[in-house]
Amino acid sequence: MKFQQLRNATLIIEYAGKKFLIDPMLGEKGAFPGFEGTPNSHIANPVVDLPIPMNEILDVDAVIVTHVHMDHWDDAAINLVPKDMLIFTQDENDAAVIQGQGFKNIRVMGEKTVFEDITLIKTPGRHGGEKTVEKYADLLGLVSGVVFKHPNEKTVYIAGDTVWYEGVEENLKKYEPDVVILNSGDAQVLGYEPIIMDKKDVYEVYKAAPKATIIASHMESVNHAMLSRKELRDFLNEKGMTPRVLVPEDGETCVF
Repeated sequence: MKFQQLRNATLIIEYAGKKFLIDPMLGEKGAFPGFEGTPNSHIANPVVDLPIPMNEILDVDAVIVTHVHMDHWDDAAINLVPKDMLIFTQDENDAAVIQGQGFKNIRVMGEKTVFEDITLIKTPGRHGGEKTVEKYADLLGLVSGVVFKHPNEKTVYIAGDTVWYEGVEENLKKYEPDVVILNSGDAQVLGYEPIIMDKKDVYEVYKAAPKATIIASHMESVNHAMLSRKELRDFLNEKGMTPRVLVPEDGETCVF
C-alpha cells in the first residue's frame, strides 16, 4: 500500500494493484474565495499549489469523494476528471449531484462495497462538535470516511472530515485499522469548535488505536485550517507520539 499526500484532503492511495484519487481539490492556488464565517476568510483557496502534474494526479482507476464540499470536490475537479471515471460517493444525494455534473460511472459506497477484490466500507463521521453541527447543519451536511480491506494489504481507515467522537472510536474498534488517515488541520468556524480534528483529537485517536500508524492530512491548504504542521509536530514530540504519527508534506509518499 502506498499513500501520497497531495494537498488538503486530496490523496492518492495505491492499494492491491489499484490506484484511488481521494477528495480531489484540483484548482490552482487562489481559485475560489475563502469560506465565509471562518478565520482568514479574506484568503482565497487553495492557499498552496498542487505538488505534482495533473496528468499524474488523474492517472487513477477510481475517485472517492467523501462529501461534495468545495475543498474536496471543486470546480476544477468537475472539469478535469474524465466523465467516465469510476466515482464512489457516500450516498445517493451526492451521487445525484455528481451525476448532474455529467459523470456517468458512479457507485454509492455501503457497508461492503467490492471493487475488483478490494472491499470499501463507508464509515460515519461528524463534521464538528454537537453545537456546531446543530447550528450549521445545512452548511456542514453529512460526511463520511472509508475503510480499505484486502487479504494481502494492511487495513486502511480514512476518517474524512470528522472530529473525535464516539463514531470514530467505534470505527477504530470495529475495523482495527493498521493505517489511519486523519484530517487534522483544525479547520474552524468563527465562535465554534473545530469542524475537523485538532491536535487533541489526534491524541485521542493515537490512544484508541495503539497499534496503528497515523497520518495527519488536510493541513495548511485552506484559509480556515488553524493547525500548522510545525505546531502538530511539536505537540507529537512533547507527547512522545512521533514513532507512530506521520505528518507528510504535500507531495510526500509513504509505503506500508
